[in-house]
Amino acid sequence: MGFQTEFNSVCKFKNEQELYELMEYGRCKMLKQGFRVYPTGQKVIAYTPDNTAVAIVKISASIAEINFQGHEVTAVEMELVRKLNEEESRVQTALAYEMFFGEHE
Repeated sequence: MGFQTEFNSVCKFKNEQELYELMEYGRCKMLKQGFRVYPTGQKVIAYTPDNTAVAIVKISASIAEINFQGHEVTAVEMELVRKLNEEESRVQTALAYEMFFGEHE
């Protein structure tokens, strides 16, 4: 058992529904497998499941727990600060590939 630290500038969605809720309603709760530490109170860049930067979000809560099925999970609650424009998205996506995701095709 241990905590995995997330990069302070990355919040990557793996679930399209969670991303939709953020973009549509301005708030969402994202579930991640394992215990993770998210920078509560900080603003981070949100990425789609295909690694495209889409928004700036503020992490409002990060709760790590063992669920009823016995799995370690972290629930991350966030608020939409603003959507990125096309140029910001392109630059942030390119930087993320170089720094976090690996080489871009």
